Amino acid sequence: MGLISEKDKQFLKKKFEEELIEDVKFIYFTQREGTIIMPNGECPYCKTTHELLDELVELSPKLSLEVHDFLEEEALAKELGIDKIPALIIQRPDKDYGIRFFGIPSGYEFSSVLEDIIDVSRGQTALSPTTKEKLAQINKNVHIQVFVTPTCPYCPKAVRMAHMMAIESDYVRGDMVEAIEFPHLSERYGVEGVPKIVINDTIEFVGAYPEEPYLEYVLEAAKA
Repeated sequence: MGLISEKDKQFLKKKFEEELIEDVKFIYFTQREGTIIMPNGECPYCKTTHELLDELVELSPKLSLEVHDFLEEEALAKELGIDKIPALIIQRPDKDYGIRFFGIPSGYEFSSVLEDIIDVSRGQTALSPTTKEKLAQINKNVHIQVFVTPTCPYCPKAVRMAHMMAIESDYVRGDMVEAIEFPHLSERYGVEGVPKIVINDTIEFVGAYPEEPYLEYVLEAAKA
């Protein structure tokens, strides 16, 4: 039995068929089983995340999966900003929008993956014209980290906001970081509640903020 139920597979097949426009590529960084490279030992969710992605790409000919070994392809990982695993990039075959998932996107976060797929395929988001205009004026790199847990119903909104802003700006990168899988980062950033958003390591807030105040924090980081 797969990770995605047969009922959900049928629903997603139809959804992808109706809504996907351009091809979408998953770039996935994992490790060989038994390799100890992470601070907390072997990557516990790499295999399961890989299985989930395999099931997803079977649902549409517009989806593809490219798998890389984090240890053996260190240079490529560094080039793409991958410093921990499991790591997933959702992009067009010829364009990296700056969308990153670190940790298994399970529970509520699976919805973030599905919505990102559609946005990337279309090359646009549901952000307001005003927000898009302000994001277009950013000329400095902005790195948004959103710490989440799979059981948090508010976290996908915060992740999606970061990812939509990344799609709309070449200078914005949005990371989902599964707080439980990376305890050293949760401790470093003082994650006591989720979603915890950290921007450029200088601006922090907790909660699924609406678009306008979320944008103000991003713009503040871009001006710093």
